[in-house]
Order: sequence, then structure tokens, then C-alpha cells
Amino acid sequence: MLADRLKAKFGDALIQSTKDFDFPVFEFQKSEIKNAIYYLKNSEGFNYLTTLCGSQFPEAEKSREYNVMYQLHNFTTNDRIRLKTFMPEEDLKLNTITDIYDAANWMEREAYDFFGFTFDGHPNMTRILNMAEMNYFPLRKQYPLEDMSRDDKNDKFFGR
Repeated sequence: MLADRLKAKFGDALIQSTKDFDFPVFEFQKSEIKNAIYYLKNSEGFNYLTTLCGSQFPEAEKSREYNVMYQLHNFTTNDRIRLKTFMPEEDLKLNTITDIYDAANWMEREAYDFFGFTFDGHPNMTRILNMAEMNYFPLRKQYPLEDMSRDDKNDKFFGR
């Protein structure tokens, strides 16, 4: 079983192993996520990076507020897995995996562009979808969803 092989190889760096919606999900320490991805590609046949994306959980404890998720696919066995790593806002740096998967190039740039994650060793860590002049990261949950200064809204029309 893959979870057992990962636990044997990475020990305590594998924080937990769960299953969400028929996907095995493995949470790794940030320092070992690149090594785990390298191992999964070269030893377990996960030769396709489907997704790399970031997210923020503002209600989580500060050390787990931000997350990067990698989804890998093994075409031979048609297995798909997710790898996650969590971190605080003060330390949004990871190692690039562009040397493992070419497709990570734009995905890492998108995670930088929207959340502010930086990937050490990335060949072109610049914004990809937003203007270069932006001095904030638009998908961080640091702004209210509504403009509370508006007085022309009537809440009865919004089911409140």
C-alpha cells in the first residue's frame, strides 16, 4: 500500500494520510514535499502533475493558515493522489518542482500571483495573470466580501 511505503520512506515527514472523495491525501512537512514528489514520480510512477494550487484557511491555527496542494496522476495504474503541505503567512516559501514536472512552471506562478507563495529555484517567478504593479494577492481572504460602506443596499432582497 502506498501509504505504508511513504511512511517507511519519509517517517515523521508524512504527517497524515487520509482519503477524501476517493482520493488518497498525504500531508507532508513543507521541508520534505519536494522529495516526496520526486519519489512519487520516479519510484511510484506518478508521472503527471494534474494540479498545483494554493489556498488559505483564515480560521485555522496560524501555522496551518496557508496550504499548497499537488495532485498527481499515474497513467499506468490510473491512480490519482493529493499531497498537501501547510504553512504560516510569514513563511510562504517552497522549493520549485519545475525540475520534476515542466507543467509546474505556470502553476507555481499562478500560486504566487494569487496567494503570494514563492518557489525557490523557479526560472521566472513573476505574475502570470494579474498586473505586475499589483502590491497585494487577490485570493487572500483579507478583505470583506461586501462593501460595508454602501447604504443603498436593502438586506431584505438578499435573504437576510
